[in-house]
Amino acid sequence: MLDEIRAIIAAHAGPDQLTPIDGLLVSKVETTAPDYSLTEPLLVVMAQGGKRMLLGDEVFEYRAGQCLVVTADLPVSGHFLDATPRTPALGMGLVLRPAVIAPLLLEAPAQPRGATGLPAMGTVDADADLLDAVCRMLRLLDRPADAGVLAPLIEREILWRLLTGPHGAMIRQIGMAESGLTYVRRAIRWIRDNYAEPMRIEDLARLAGMSPSAFHRHFRAVTAMSPLQFQKRIRLQEARSLLIARAGDVAGVGHLVGYDSPSQFNREYRRLFGAPPGQDVSRLLS
Repeated sequence: MLDEIRAIIAAHAGPDQLTPIDGLLVSKVETTAPDYSLTEPLLVVMAQGGKRMLLGDEVFEYRAGQCLVVTADLPVSGHFLDATPRTPALGMGLVLRPAVIAPLLLEAPAQPRGATGLPAMGTVDADADLLDAVCRMLRLLDRPADAGVLAPLIEREILWRLLTGPHGAMIRQIGMAESGLTYVRRAIRWIRDNYAEPMRIEDLARLAGMSPSAFHRHFRAVTAMSPLQFQKRIRLQEARSLLIARAGDVAGVGHLVGYDSPSQFNREYRRLFGAPPGQDVSRLLS
């Protein structure tokens, strides 16, 4: 099954990862250079090679035949393993949408209520049933006339396999309006949209409907970071993107993302990316 999945991904993967099927991504990566990104709720199935990702201080590694499940918007860093132009890393992604997951919860096996503080990222082996559904979804890339009807049905099957698998509790929280993840995601969304603004834990806790101590505990359990660390990571990754277009304006970009002190911006940027802003961007552009 993996051989066919590899062949389809290799034939269709492009630089932007998008496909004509809504929510389906395919990727082919030929380098092990580190990357920094902001994820969304996503299932990733690795078909060739592997990837090591860092969320806060936690490391997640998955290889061919394994999958990564992400249930929230998270700033992560990582690099592909054993990826070369001759043997690129190949993978597929499927966006995990609450509106599609929620109806399946009515049919899923009952689970104890009240599970909170579940991590927002995890890895697991992809079993034969999941790989079979993923393969049939990918085949639709060569059958566009069938995709409009069959892709939503196969998407539901893939989600069902996830709901009834080892990470079912994580997936369940995406579709539940009253889950702990939903409350924490409100705060995550606020930080993402207002990353340059001053942040008060009390205000975020109120947004999440929790006490400050409970909010801090749940936020760290979900994201593997404190709210302040999360905000800092968002700021620095946004700064890196801005600097590619404004390479000569380091101080201005630092101010735009919320840093009043240029020296603090330079220090924290270097700590995350391994080089000062100007040097890092010159390396990226070259």
